[in-house]
Amino acid sequence: MHLSELSHPNQLHGLSTAELEEIARQIRERHLEVVSTSGGHLGPGLGVVELTLALYQTLDLDRDKVVWDVGHQAYPHKLITGRYNNFHTLRQKDGVAGYLKRSESRFDHFGAGHASTSISAALGMALARDRFKDNYKCVAVIGDGALTGGMALEAINHAGHLPKTRLLVVLNDNDMSISPPVGALSTHLNRMRLSKPIQFLQDNAEEAIKHLPFLHGELPSELKTLKESMKRLAVPKLGAVFEELGFTYMGPVDGHDIAGMVRVFQQAHAHEGPVLVHVATTKGKGYAYAEADQVGYHAQNAFDLATGKAYPSSKPKPPSYSKVFGQTLVKLCEQDQSVVGITAAMATGTGLDLLEKALPAQYFDVGIAEQHAVTMAAGMACQGIKPVVAIYSTFLQRAYDQVIHDVGIQNLPVTFVLDRAGIVGADGPTHQGQYDISYLRAVPNFTVMAPKDEGELQRMLVTSIHHSGPCAIRIPRGEGEGVPLAEEGFETLEIGRGELLTDGDDLLIVAYGSMVYPALATAGLLQERGVRAAVINARFLRPLDEALIRPLAQRIGRLVTMEEGALPGGFGAAVVECLSDHGLLVPVLRLGIPDQLVDHASPKQSKEALGLTPAQMSERILERFGASLLLESRQALAV
Repeated sequence: MHLSELSHPNQLHGLSTAELEEIARQIRERHLEVVSTSGGHLGPGLGVVELTLALYQTLDLDRDKVVWDVGHQAYPHKLITGRYNNFHTLRQKDGVAGYLKRSESRFDHFGAGHASTSISAALGMALARDRFKDNYKCVAVIGDGALTGGMALEAINHAGHLPKTRLLVVLNDNDMSISPPVGALSTHLNRMRLSKPIQFLQDNAEEAIKHLPFLHGELPSELKTLKESMKRLAVPKLGAVFEELGFTYMGPVDGHDIAGMVRVFQQAHAHEGPVLVHVATTKGKGYAYAEADQVGYHAQNAFDLATGKAYPSSKPKPPSYSKVFGQTLVKLCEQDQSVVGITAAMATGTGLDLLEKALPAQYFDVGIAEQHAVTMAAGMACQGIKPVVAIYSTFLQRAYDQVIHDVGIQNLPVTFVLDRAGIVGADGPTHQGQYDISYLRAVPNFTVMAPKDEGELQRMLVTSIHHSGPCAIRIPRGEGEGVPLAEEGFETLEIGRGELLTDGDDLLIVAYGSMVYPALATAGLLQERGVRAAVINARFLRPLDEALIRPLAQRIGRLVTMEEGALPGGFGAAVVECLSDHGLLVPVLRLGIPDQLVDHASPKQSKEALGLTPAQMSERILERFGASLLLESRQALAV
C-alpha cells in the first residue's frame, strides 16, 4: 500500500510489520519534502512515525479518541488521516494547519498549540465516556518536555485516583534525560509482571492469604512490603513513580520497533484503569542533521534537504527583536550581577540562549512551567534580584493569575518581555500574540510599553530594570527596523511619556509599538491626498500619556488609533476611555485586530486580510471621516 492511498487510519489494520515499516519510510520522505519547502516542525514528527503507526493499528479511529499534546508532532497523524494530497499546503493560508484543529478533520479529536494539555483532555473524554456508559478508548500522547508542565502533573494526579477509569497515556520520551535503559531485560520483566498468569496468581494468592482464619481479612504488613519490593525489581525508577501515583507502568519500549509497540499497546488496552506506556524515541529520526541537532531542527524555515542548511536571504536583514533583546540583556547582566534572565523552555526563541552561553549563572530555564517562572521571579525580586522573564505573548496567558496575584498585587520589580506579540503567522490562532494588550491593561501596578523599533527596545529594557515596580514590554516577531543600536550607556525613558513624531491639523494618529512605522507610512499616503496628520508614538499603554494625547485630540477633532492586537479592551479602547473620562467627544477610528481568530498564514497575508497595511488604512481613514476631511484639507491648501 502506498501512503497516498491511506484516507482512513483503520486501513492500517491487518498490515504486516514490513508493510507498516514501508509506510513509515514514505511518511518520513513526504514529511521532509514538505517541511524543507514550506517550513514547519521537523524533529518532533520524524520521531513518532513508528509510534503513530503502531498505536493506530491497535485502535478503531471511528470511535477511539487520541489527543496529541501540542500537536506539532502529529504530522504523521495528518498524513494517514486523509491529508496526504494537500499536505504540501502545510502552514500556508487556507492550507493544512501546523497543529491539530477539530474543524480540519474528524480525526483531530482535540486541538492545542500549548503544551501539557493532552492528559487533562483525554481524561475528560474518558469520564464523559463512562458517564454515558460508552466503550471507546481514550489515549493521550505527551512528550517528556510537556510532561514537566504543571497541568500534566495535575492530570496524572487526578487520573491516578480513578482506578476504574480506562485511560492510556503514551509518554514519548525523546530527550533521553529521564529514560532508563531500553532492552530485552526490562521488556521481559514488564511482560512477566503484567502477564495474565502472574496477575492471576498474584491476585488469588493475595486473596487466599487474606482469608486465612487467623488473619481476619488483612494482608500482613511484611507481605505487603515483600509485594512492593518484588514490584520494584520489575519496574524502573521512573515507572515506580507512576505506579505510586496510581498508574500501571509499561516500558520503556523501543519507539522505533513497530511490532514491539503493537504488543505493548494491545496489552495496555486490555488493562483496567489508567496505564502509562513509556516509549523511547529519537527526535528527528531518519534525518541525520535533525538527529544530530535536535534543538535546532525542532522547527525550521525552508531549507536545503541535501545539506540541511537554511536558504540564504536575498539581502541582509536587520537583527531580530529577539536577538537585540538577548544581546542587550547580556550587556546589562555583565554590568549588574543582580540582573538575571528566565525562560520557560524557549531560550532560542526568545534570545536568552545568548545569556545562557555568556553568563550561565545568571540564566534560568524552568521548563514548560510558565506559572512557576513568574512566581519564582517574584520570589527573586523579594530578595533584591532583578529578574527579566522572557515568554511569548501567547504563553504568558498561562500564568495570568501569577502575573496578577504574585507580581502585580505585591508591586514587585519583575520585567516581562513578551516576544511574538501581535500577528505571528503560520502557527495560527493558538500562537497569535493578540491578547496581551487587553489582558495586561488591568493588572495592578504594572507599567506596560511597546517599542517602535529595536533602538527603543534597548531603552525600554534598561528603563524596566531600573524601575521599582513590575513592567511588561511587548516585541513583535521578526527583524527590526534597522535603526542604530547602542553598545553601552543605554538611556532610560521617562515612564508614561510618548513622543510626537509629526504634526498636522487634519488628523491625529496615535500608534502603539509595531504599528508606529506603518502609521508614519499611512500619514505619508494621506499627505499625498492633501491630509496632514499628526502622528504620536504612544510608547506606553499604562500609564497612557494623556497630557500629550488629549490637547491634540481636542484641537484636531479626528483621531485614529493603531495597534497590532485585539481591539476589544485594547490600546484604542484605552485612548477612547481616556477621552471619555475627560468629557472629550472626539470621533475615533480604532484600527487593529477585530474580535476574530487569525488563522495560519504569513504575517503579511494576515495583515492584508485584516486591512492593516498602510494603503488599506489610509483608505479606511478616508472612508470613515469622508468628504469633510478632504474638503477641509483642500480649503486649507487654498488659503
